[in-house]
Amino acid sequence: MSLIPNPFRALVIGSSGTIGSAFVELLEQHPACMEVIGIHRNSANPIDYQDLSTIEAAAKAFSDKPPFQLIINTIGILHCADWMPEKKLDDLNAEQLQMLMQINAIGPGLTIKYFSKLLDSNNSVMATLSAKVGSIEDNRLGGWYSYRASKAALNMLIKTASIECSRTKPNNALVALHPGTVNSRLSKPFKGEQIGRPPLEAAQDMLNVLFTLGKEDSGSFITYSGERLPW
Repeated sequence: MSLIPNPFRALVIGSSGTIGSAFVELLEQHPACMEVIGIHRNSANPIDYQDLSTIEAAAKAFSDKPPFQLIINTIGILHCADWMPEKKLDDLNAEQLQMLMQINAIGPGLTIKYFSKLLDSNNSVMATLSAKVGSIEDNRLGGWYSYRASKAALNMLIKTASIECSRTKPNNALVALHPGTVNSRLSKPFKGEQIGRPPLEAAQDMLNVLFTLGKEDSGSFITYSGERLPW
């Protein structure tokens, strides 16, 4: 039985991005979604992982509102103008590792801390976008040190938080969600335009999975097709 009830309220974090905006568009059209709110760096209640204080402030802005039954966090970084994913160990550098840890692990971890309090204790799901390359067991190719490490750290934060939340909110599910390759700014340097799925298609695939989740799925690492990934 799905943890997301009918009707439900949704919050999309990182709603100005390619995948985040696709989620908002689909949820606005969903017949059971009575309201969807999107927040990002330039929204009314901004959230910016380069300023970690914005996370708690953004969550507090919703503390007196009705609870959410679905929260999706899409914020993440793979590369920027200054560097690309490392191909070899000699490419590893502190600045890149620190930035990816902050945006891909510390920021999402603090988001779970503050925004999980906004979940409906009766039935709700909080999904955070992770990546298959964050799986330690599945790592066959090496490389991409900072991205892999930051997503592995994120996965541990999600898993650990899900165990604690299961004691206080047993009808909630916290999950790590792998979107696959999506045609977006993040994937563009890696042939995303050729091999990636359209954002709306990818977001719909992930929504389909989220609507199948039960409380026993909390703490799972799941792909857009519903496959369980090894940690």
